[in-house]
Amino acid sequence: MVTPIFSALPGGAQTLPGEGAVLGEPDLEGTVVALTADHHAYASEHERATRAQIAWRLARLKKSRFEGEYDSARSYAAPVYFVPSDTLVGDALPSALGIASHHALFGGVVPHPFVLTKALVHPLVDPAAAAPPGWSHAFAGQVAHAVLQGFSVFAREDASRAGLRLLEQGAVRVKPVRATGGRGQTVVRDRHALEECLAAMDAAEIAEHGLVLEENLEQPVTYSVGQVHVGRAIASYYGCQRLTTDNHGHKVYGGSDLTVARGGFDALLTLSFPEEIRLAVEQARSLHRAVAGAFPGFFASRINYDVAQGTSSAGRWCSGVLEQSWRVGGASGAEIAALEVFEEQPERGVVNASCFEVYGDGVVPPPNACVYFSGVDASIGPITKYTVVEP
Repeated sequence: MVTPIFSALPGGAQTLPGEGAVLGEPDLEGTVVALTADHHAYASEHERATRAQIAWRLARLKKSRFEGEYDSARSYAAPVYFVPSDTLVGDALPSALGIASHHALFGGVVPHPFVLTKALVHPLVDPAAAAPPGWSHAFAGQVAHAVLQGFSVFAREDASRAGLRLLEQGAVRVKPVRATGGRGQTVVRDRHALEECLAAMDAAEIAEHGLVLEENLEQPVTYSVGQVHVGRAIASYYGCQRLTTDNHGHKVYGGSDLTVARGGFDALLTLSFPEEIRLAVEQARSLHRAVAGAFPGFFASRINYDVAQGTSSAGRWCSGVLEQSWRVGGASGAEIAALEVFEEQPERGVVNASCFEVYGDGVVPPPNACVYFSGVDASIGPITKYTVVEP
């Protein structure tokens, strides 16, 4: 049974036992710290609380000391292990922090900003289209079998051409690359709707970060496929995402139900499951390998790929990776819970773990839940986040 770590305080504040403590181990090695980017989307109260909880639990797994939020003015017992709020970009910050491999962080490092966004997985509308520094024209061809039909664009005029080409096959989903949880996406079904949608978008945002236009799937199922490396421990998983209604009535991410295998993707693929899930795992593994080969400087200890399956407007059944995540994510509570079970039960090969994000007041998690946050977040209102592991 996983016991709760956080206890709620008035106003939704959280207490985290063990910060700076020895965690009951006399021979601790190294330090674990959380790292939050300034003015970042993942800097909200509930995100910080969740990240601190995950960092504390990682410290316990690594038999290290948890020292809270990283402070560049402090010195820490080496080696220092970071839990960043987002994927790190470039080599300047990782080098300054001493992050040289996936063993030094729970997350990932990419050489260019576009590599961490949805824009990575699709080709340009043509070779002459606008592209960011570091763009690989060959990469899209290497992963075409693992993604849906679509284009990544970095100019509004390219977006118009891409959208018109896709509309010949059916409805098109327009996706801002920096939005999360499905927010900000629009489905267009004709030229007029496409033009209205693009006209409302910020041209500078498209130029700097990109925009994705992709075939729209009707009532898709979204699977999560991922892997975590912590010390010598490796675990791989597949799972289904759940939607919920937030405090403003919008459909958003509500959690994941994961089946986690001890070991790499090969170990996961030995399990018995339907062929469509096997395809999702194979597509995620294939795309991950392609990224590692195409972009020198990339490494990650926490990888997660969203794979959508459903029917296109043209009636064709499709399966493809939507996007990738190389940072602490919505499913990380369940990932860490599975690692804890594997640590406590060496004979165990598979764990079922679920994480929940529930909006509103009066939420009562089950008795065996690990509660990551329960309170009122200033940005989104009342929310409760917790994880449960099946016996």
